[in-house]
Amino acid sequence: MTAVLETPRLLLREFSEADAVGMFALNNDPLVIQYTGDPPFASEEATRTFIQHYSNYKTAGYGRWTTLLKPSMAYIGWCGLSYNVATDETDLGFRFSQRYWNQGFATEAAKACLDYGFNTLRLRKIIGRAMKENRASIRVLEKIGMTFEKEFEAHGASCVKYFRTPQP
Repeated sequence: MTAVLETPRLLLREFSEADAVGMFALNNDPLVIQYTGDPPFASEEATRTFIQHYSNYKTAGYGRWTTLLKPSMAYIGWCGLSYNVATDETDLGFRFSQRYWNQGFATEAAKACLDYGFNTLRLRKIIGRAMKENRASIRVLEKIGMTFEKEFEAHGASCVKYFRTPQP
């Protein structure tokens, strides 16, 4: 499958059924999903079904992307953009396996996604959201130049919303 984005250490590409094992493990780690509001996948088959029905690439022309570590091409998680029809906003999201935390991968991938969103897709605004307790994700949003917009409630938790517009 062709890469959508490439950074010095990472390759980002569309989800494929081959990602089901890694994605299942990722979304079944309680520490990884503790600040997401998402339930774990029930099985690898349920994960595969999610991947098969993931329609953002067709409906929006972009979406979340599998993130692989070069040169081994090990699955480390996902990062990407997601269009929300209800709010007419594009959201930057990321989720990585614990063993890849605190190594700059989220920041590296998120920055590449922002650049792609502004320079290739010509988006006018990209948002990022996180639960207020998720200091690590908030730090990533700040490191890539996003600005705090507001607090809100979601999934029974206090959350924050950040945004960024194209740089002149």
